[in-house]
Amino acid sequence: MNLIQESYTRLFPEKDIPYVTAMEYNRRLSDFNANISLRGNLLRIHLNLQWKDIDDEIKIGLIQHLLLKLLKKKVHTPNIDLYNNFVKKIPILTPKTKTHPVLEESFLRVNQEFFDNNIELPNLQWGTNSRRKLASYNFHNDTITVSTLFKEVNQNILDYLMYHEMLHKHHKFNHKNGRSAYHTKEFKHDEKQYPGWKTIEQDIHKIIRKRRWSFF
Repeated sequence: MNLIQESYTRLFPEKDIPYVTAMEYNRRLSDFNANISLRGNLLRIHLNLQWKDIDDEIKIGLIQHLLLKLLKKKVHTPNIDLYNNFVKKIPILTPKTKTHPVLEESFLRVNQEFFDNNIELPNLQWGTNSRRKLASYNFHNDTITVSTLFKEVNQNILDYLMYHEMLHKHHKFNHKNGRSAYHTKEFKHDEKQYPGWKTIEQDIHKIIRKRRWSFF
């Protein structure tokens, strides 16, 4: 029995898997990423090559996670717990190869003022000139990305965006009933501890509106 079949059987022990399955490791996907597709009766799972040497029980949790998303089902298993706990530890395994002096200075300021220098430096990079995705934290490659829309803004605005993403790194996420919650009650409480956050939010919206109109 292959890993996909084993994962399905543990999720639905009363059923036989109704698919032909195929699994492949490759370098095309980003670090510790994976995806699933179903075409006709063929179920395919692609995993980043870094998953190859990871324990099978953790990979079963990953595959179960992908299967449940595809099938839109909610099932809790010990393997999914193993997978989620592993994802939370990925930042420790990830090499730090990306940085930028402006972003690093912001990270260091925020880390000292709000986290007592307890947050490990992640990868830091500028993203695209996005007005929708202002900043993000990727657990799979331990990377904070900030929209280039904020390359030349007041230091406090950049630090606020950095603070938000560092909170994601700090609080990680909760997994319950088949869903991962990233903006937990604790996260939302801490987010509002940033001094003057309401005014900064208004300033961010002004920057976005100004940038939108500059295209016309």
